[in-house]
Amino acid sequence: MSYQLYRNTTIGNTLQESLDELIQYGQITPALAVKVLLQFDKSINQALSNRVKSRLTFKAGKLNTYRFCDNVWTFMLNDVEFREMQEVAKVDKVKIVACDGKNVEDRR
Repeated sequence: MSYQLYRNTTIGNTLQESLDELIQYGQITPALAVKVLLQFDKSINQALSNRVKSRLTFKAGKLNTYRFCDNVWTFMLNDVEFREMQEVAKVDKVKIVACDGKNVEDRR
């Protein structure tokens, strides 16, 4: 099982809209659409885990709230500064969702 976090990204939403349209026109079944979404979840998690090598640091002025539920951390931060090499970005509010990077199958 892979996390479904990336379904709410531009590429994930576009995939879901395309699958809905194909279902509507009778070109694929809803069961096939579910299989495609599950493969997307697995592939995007694997690609991000294996291919992304950049590092980012951040410093928050305030930790507003935090939560740990179902092995997922959620942080709401205020006055956050992100740094990558020489580039700096400042934002007023940010929500960070952090999940275990290992697949469920890898932990067994």
